[in-house]
Amino acid sequence: MPRDKSVSHIKIMAAAKAEFLEMGFEKASMRHIADRCGMTAAGIYRHCADKEDLFSQLVSPAEKNLMAWANAHMSRYEEPVKKKRKMIWQDSFIDMMREVIYPNMEDYHLLIAKSKGSKYENYLHDMTEMAQDKFLAYLDEMRKLGINAPEMTAPQLHLLLTAYLTALFEPVVHNYPPDEANEALDTLEKFFLPGWKKLMGV
Repeated sequence: MPRDKSVSHIKIMAAAKAEFLEMGFEKASMRHIADRCGMTAAGIYRHCADKEDLFSQLVSPAEKNLMAWANAHMSRYEEPVKKKRKMIWQDSFIDMMREVIYPNMEDYHLLIAKSKGSKYENYLHDMTEMAQDKFLAYLDEMRKLGINAPEMTAPQLHLLLTAYLTALFEPVVHNYPPDEANEALDTLEKFFLPGWKKLMGV
């Protein structure tokens, strides 16, 4: 569906966001969204195919920003390994939370905590699986280049990443205010980063 910037579309998106935040995707009603913005249901459907499409229009920019950071993160690790034949610590998901997620808490709360019943329902699990696959491939690449890399099975890495990402996104699930979210992030940084650095030998 077209993503327009008309006054009607802006009103619909604001009403939809309020409805999904309050009710969650599963219980949200297109009729209620129409009522919130003073339009008819038919008027709403000129801007989206269905409730799933409307929800996707709301959360897809946040998802794209997250994935852009994650892909750049992997590149920042891969390039030094290829050039210098050693692992150099760059950044971590802590930085992703600080730079991308926590400043836009409401958008990611919608994506992570209010998406049950939509295609995004298992987003955090899917993100963990993707991170696991990329991490294992990165370790394999290190070994091919003759660099020492920790020996980890997929289940072991899955356990670590699940604990890590679940903890990082817990303030998102509960929609912490900025001060509390950043305090939590400082604590998580002190707890997790020494372990990751030790594991990676840096």
